[in-house]
Amino acid sequence: MRSGDLDRGRPSGLPGLPEDRTLVMGVLNVTPNSFSDGGRYLDATAAVEHGLAMLDHGADLIDVGGESTAPGRPPTPVDDEIARIRPVVAELAGAGAVVSIDTLHAATARVALEAGARIVNDVSAGVVDPEILRVAADAGAVVVLQHRRGDAQSMTTLARYDDLVRDVVAELAERRDAALAAGVSGERIVLDPGLGFAKEGTQSWELLERLEPLADLGHPLLVGTSRKRFLAQVVDPGPDRAGDATDRDAATAATTALLAARGVWAVRVHDVRPSADAVRVARALAPFAGADR
Repeated sequence: MRSGDLDRGRPSGLPGLPEDRTLVMGVLNVTPNSFSDGGRYLDATAAVEHGLAMLDHGADLIDVGGESTAPGRPPTPVDDEIARIRPVVAELAGAGAVVSIDTLHAATARVALEAGARIVNDVSAGVVDPEILRVAADAGAVVVLQHRRGDAQSMTTLARYDDLVRDVVAELAERRDAALAAGVSGERIVLDPGLGFAKEGTQSWELLERLEPLADLGHPLLVGTSRKRFLAQVVDPGPDRAGDATDRDAATAATTALLAARGVWAVRVHDVRPSADAVRVARALAPFAGADR
């Protein structure tokens, strides 16, 4: 266990959050077609209730998304996305939640920030809609830049790398530089390796193990392993690995414990309570890390 090797501090602009442990970001999909819970929280009232429940279960942040970005999913009209997320963001922010908006679109980010969101989480890192970086900069928001190649339709064909870790780091560094050029403060940038996005299963495992070069870019890390297909390699039954995505929650919590011990800023998860407990376990062990055995 390499305690603290990924700790690059905290992004500025989010006062009041714990600073002595990894944060837990709860996933709130306000969509009909997300890969693990599509349709369950499409109704705004149900979505807000679930968001509040995640806070009760230990979430520090709530990531609201109105468009599925999973491989193969069709794009959502921006007006539909905005209609889905606006009331949910407003209600949760009004209740005191630290809300992140998971979107590719500047217009959606702008509406969410006006409604009280404080983080813009763009899985394309500003490639799909470069104006989103300017919107975030103008609002003084924290920006999460995730590594991805292509779009939801093409990403599975683009998982070819000369050197996986080197290429991911270089490509994310380019997007970081684009965010800085758009006016985003370097102290408000968070990086995400994009596990499962334009990455085959073994590549996601390799990148999960070798996150130090990405952290060496100097920004906090957000890592999302939750219910992703690469976990199926170790937990789902059968040769087709067709188990339900919720069967991967225990494996998700295991990765949370490992990432928390290594000091990542936050993990993004669907089932909050087990990962919140995993973070507590990692924190309890932290004082003893490196002690003689």
